[in-house]
Amino acid sequence: MSTRDYYIRPIDSDGWEVQATGAARLSWEYDDGRERLLALYQKGKDKQWDAQKRIDWSIEVDPYDPLGLPDEAMAIYGTRYWDLFGPKERAELRRHYASWQFSQFLHGEQGAMVCAARIVESVPDLDAKFYSATQTMDEARHAEMYGRFLQEKIGMMYPINDQLQSLLKDTLNDSRWDMPYLGMQVLIEGLALAAFGLLRDTTSKPLPKQLLSYVMQDEARHVAFGRMALRDYYSQLTQAELAEREEFVIEGCYLMRDRLRGHEVMENFGISAQEAFEIAENSPYLHLFRRLLFSRIVPCVKDIGLWSEKLQQAYVDMGVFELGESSLDDLMRQDEELAEQLDAQRFADEEAARREEVAAAIADGAA
Repeated sequence: MSTRDYYIRPIDSDGWEVQATGAARLSWEYDDGRERLLALYQKGKDKQWDAQKRIDWSIEVDPYDPLGLPDEAMAIYGTRYWDLFGPKERAELRRHYASWQFSQFLHGEQGAMVCAARIVESVPDLDAKFYSATQTMDEARHAEMYGRFLQEKIGMMYPINDQLQSLLKDTLNDSRWDMPYLGMQVLIEGLALAAFGLLRDTTSKPLPKQLLSYVMQDEARHVAFGRMALRDYYSQLTQAELAEREEFVIEGCYLMRDRLRGHEVMENFGISAQEAFEIAENSPYLHLFRRLLFSRIVPCVKDIGLWSEKLQQAYVDMGVFELGESSLDDLMRQDEELAEQLDAQRFADEEAARREEVAAAIADGAA
């Protein structure tokens, strides 16, 4: 079955071509490199895993309630449209919202895979090339997982959101080697991490919790990589060069904020684009969601040295300025620990079930 058959509306083509610019760089310097980055590279190697084996794909998923989120998580909740919908329409709405969200995760992960490969190609330092090579594999695994979840468990996909596509294009079109770091590692990955974390902590369903927890364990390393590389590089730039990157961050943050409306879902249910915009803007849950989504981006931007008055004012306007005081290290540590705890619990439960099965077999034999 072609992937085209899963999309909620026909797509123009099977792919998207971006005219990427920039030089490919090879390094003949094979010394040890930066200790912190090489340690992260070693961790990236040690933490590789197989999505076919680590994820329990046998878990059944109700496509009409794949995440088990409260009704309030849908922007349309509490509107006149919600009151008009019966149980069948509301169930279909849950399916569409989950499909839209995980489809953007899927498209973002493919974009991250391409950006990581671009970093391997363009970054001048060999230690950064080493780590980016492990990240490219990570992102391929994430795209594999989200694609499988959408096709096998939900049975529906949405095309890439316009704002996400625009930011990906800007990131890949820039010839400067640090821009894939900034656009993907800081903005897109930072936003995705916060979205993954919110869903991981609120979903009541075991399969999406596994997917999100294990992806976040990888992404914690990716954001750490971007911070290390950019902090070192940006300390050497002029004020004019930093200002150019801050403009990119400001524009990217507004794009990512506006990406979160989910208007495509509402339009599929007969709501006009203008009214979908108004519904999204008045949704209390969406306001909270947006704010939490910048919890990873703002402290990271501050940490790498982009913190001019203009950038700070943009975050004030978005209502997320105070998030600059959040501790990224604490958040990343928590992401690692939660994935390990989930593994420990899952495999302890499986071992207990196996022992019970053996004991029952022995008892049957004795009888």
